[in-house]
Amino acid sequence: MAEDASLDAEFLGQEGTNVTGFSRMEAAYGSGDGDEQAVAAVASAHNAEVGTIFEQIYRPWNGTLNTRWVRNWSILRHHIYGMFSKGHRPWGWPVRISLLVLLLGSMNGLFLSFLGNAIGMEEITRLFAPSRENLYAHVLGFFPRNVFCFPIAAALLVGGMISEDRKNGTSAIYFSRPVNRTDYTVMKFISVAVLLSILIIGTLAIYYIGDLVLSGEGWAYVLDTFPLFFAAGIAGFFLVFTYSSIGLALSSVSRGKFFPAIALLGIILGTKFIAFLISQLYDDSIVYLLSPYDCIAHLGQKMMGISSTYDHPYTWSLVAIIIMNSISLYVLTARVSSMEVTRE
Repeated sequence: MAEDASLDAEFLGQEGTNVTGFSRMEAAYGSGDGDEQAVAAVASAHNAEVGTIFEQIYRPWNGTLNTRWVRNWSILRHHIYGMFSKGHRPWGWPVRISLLVLLLGSMNGLFLSFLGNAIGMEEITRLFAPSRENLYAHVLGFFPRNVFCFPIAAALLVGGMISEDRKNGTSAIYFSRPVNRTDYTVMKFISVAVLLSILIIGTLAIYYIGDLVLSGEGWAYVLDTFPLFFAAGIAGFFLVFTYSSIGLALSSVSRGKFFPAIALLGIILGTKFIAFLISQLYDDSIVYLLSPYDCIAHLGQKMMGISSTYDHPYTWSLVAIIIMNSISLYVLTARVSSMEVTRE
């Protein structure tokens, strides 16, 4: 009976003989007099010990928010600066080293032109000088740039750009603040496009300007070749936009880095080889409309006045590129719209 009494005493909130805890909470509503007061007795903060229940009051923040472009710039800076300095997005050293190797590999034409000028071999210099075919090949040449350099770089960049936000719940940090989903999507897209543009369009500019400096050509040569350089830059923009849209669409439907990277390589290279095999079998180039690279290459050949290697009209390739990018952007925006503020 004594043991039962002590248990009852402990249950009713009294001291009890077997109570060994550091603190206790009083019953909210008793059975005696004073029920009409309806007040719960809770431990206060000044004598708090283990197990104490605190009163939490959330107050709204009435400070001044930064402007919209500053918030967007913080997202862009988070990804761009992380490639070169600490304190931002933690790009790993394997990714940085790989991108550096791909950057140097994309400028092999400039290195060979410099070698020809250094050893005095005019044949090598002329072979790699900025011409119609060389400028086209620097951006849209299949081997080695669109086999190794550009697709692998795009795969490394888009791998965890959005998928890690969905996996780790980083979207809660973005969307719980005054950052809407449109700004989030646009800044993610621009971040990938800027880094990829440095590799594609940036190396094109370095190749063109560097060869002009090495060869010492005059303004007449610049006026003749600059329209070709500008057309190659436009083709490079199409390449950057298409690779970025497809890659981010794949990243938005995934929760890891591996699937978007491998899927992007499979789409770019797989469609190219499948279209090549089918075209050789049936002697028809229309199957190249399935390949993003070949559609952009067809447009580049038309813009730069190079003899086309495709039999179908270039307008079909333009329509195919528009459809590919439209589908990719729709998937990207739809998936970003489905991201919750809480961790998924």
